[in-house]
Amino acid sequence: MKRIWKYLREFKKYCVLAPLFKMLEATFELFVPLVVASIIDKGIGASDINHILKMSLMLIILAVIGLTVSITAQYFSAKAAIGCATSMRHGLFSHIQSFSFSNIDECGVSTIITRMTSDINQVQNGVNLTLRLFLRSPFIVFGAMIMAFTIDFKAALIFAVTIPLLALVVFGIMFTTRPLYIKVQAGLDKILAMTRENMTGVRVIRAFNQENVEKEAFFVANDDLTKLSKFTGKISALMNPMTYLIVNGAIIVLIYIGAVRVNSGSLSQGQVVALYNYMSQILVELIKLANLIINITKALASAKRIDDMFNVESDMQEGSIEAMKPADEDNAVEFNHVSLRYKGGGDEAISDINFVAKAGQIIGVIGGTGSGKSSLVNLIPRYYDISSGQLKIFGQDVKDYSYKCLRDNVVTVLQKARLFKGSIRENLLMAQPDASEADMWEALEVSQSKEFVEKKAKGLDEFVEQGGKNLSGGQRQRLTIARAVIKKPRILILDDSSSALDYATDAALRKAIKNMEEAPTLFIVSQRAASLMHADQIIVLDDGHMVGLGSHEDLLASCKEYQEIYYSQFRKEERA
Repeated sequence: MKRIWKYLREFKKYCVLAPLFKMLEATFELFVPLVVASIIDKGIGASDINHILKMSLMLIILAVIGLTVSITAQYFSAKAAIGCATSMRHGLFSHIQSFSFSNIDECGVSTIITRMTSDINQVQNGVNLTLRLFLRSPFIVFGAMIMAFTIDFKAALIFAVTIPLLALVVFGIMFTTRPLYIKVQAGLDKILAMTRENMTGVRVIRAFNQENVEKEAFFVANDDLTKLSKFTGKISALMNPMTYLIVNGAIIVLIYIGAVRVNSGSLSQGQVVALYNYMSQILVELIKLANLIINITKALASAKRIDDMFNVESDMQEGSIEAMKPADEDNAVEFNHVSLRYKGGGDEAISDINFVAKAGQIIGVIGGTGSGKSSLVNLIPRYYDISSGQLKIFGQDVKDYSYKCLRDNVVTVLQKARLFKGSIRENLLMAQPDASEADMWEALEVSQSKEFVEKKAKGLDEFVEQGGKNLSGGQRQRLTIARAVIKKPRILILDDSSSALDYATDAALRKAIKNMEEAPTLFIVSQRAASLMHADQIIVLDDGHMVGLGSHEDLLASCKEYQEIYYSQFRKEERA
């Protein structure tokens, strides 16, 4: 609740005005039964047409004023609720952006998405309904009871018994369903995770003919969520019939007592109708309050989940150095007995890594699947923090740099080529917003993208669909490399990001990067020995351990693991 109020503070004016206007509407509504009673007793009873017309006009005026203030209240509550949800979404998104890769791995992408969308929408609906009904409904309930006492004390005692019974039902169901709604949202997380995995891995699923297995797993999870939702819904659904039962029972008693007192002359017929109308108002408002309670319960459950996400602190602390001034020009990257263990992981992903990369060198990283290649290079831009040892960038501990300084100077092209919806120009400007057109074409030339971009009808303004779906795999990879190159980083990491390129294009790419005016220290992660043969140093990894370090010729002579990789690949080529 504190988290919601934090974002509602900037909309305090709307938060005050919305319930005030709703209570003003409720005040006018409470006068309606008295006007109706007057029409019956003084108008119809006395056959006074003028009084009937006056009171009828009064009803119309009350309706018009009530409608006006109601619309105004709706406007203010919507402004506050949508504004609060928007600010909360901005705040949560900014907070998530501070997460390390470890935090994202731990939370799960599907959970983050659910809390950014479904949970915040639930909070928005809860805030909207609360501002409109939380004061209005109790005000009507207790106001109707007070008005009933002004009409007849003995008949109004029925109200005094009915309202506590209704409160017991409403709040009892609320406290019962709240933990269940938390479980429903958690089940929604699971469904979203399964859906996301199936959508992103649909080709793999089809390749291994696992459609039926995935369908079955999804149906089981979906059925579990459905059963839990139905069970929660059934408990919530008890609210309306139970409130109807209590209120209608009270109405029967009220009409009976009213009839007896009318016969005795203690009450008029109009007063009985007024009491009946007040009881009906209580019924309507309690139904609204019941629905409000259900929505508040959902909103509070979602608010707790959102708060849990806000309470996740990044497991990395940002350094303070804003400018990368090399203490030692020769050494770009130094690994001193570096090890990495992922959060929740058992064994170390990489262990006791030692090497030095000189400025401007090309460093190759090779090894079998799962040997720790990506884990190693992901430490350089500090996507993960090392578990032990020390990692230096240009003579300074990597932890001492600010994120902006580090990411401005160390750029990674990840394994999966990721382009964003928009134009080629917009994708390039994402890395370097102030880049000129000449800079863009230079980056495209270095990345071997210039030729196919020039053939596009709109050139740099050619539209790119989400994820680059309208481009081939090789084109996507080259454009992501262009986006990295345009930043002119001091350290460039290509994490298996040229796997879709043919050998000639791959070689031309490496040559172009090496011949750049300010050539970066280049790390190339690859499964292909041909891509690394001309590197200054090649790091050979096996099961997280560095089993070889040296030039192609040295490793071919002394490293068994490198020999196995190299000869297996080149023998295949010879057979082809």
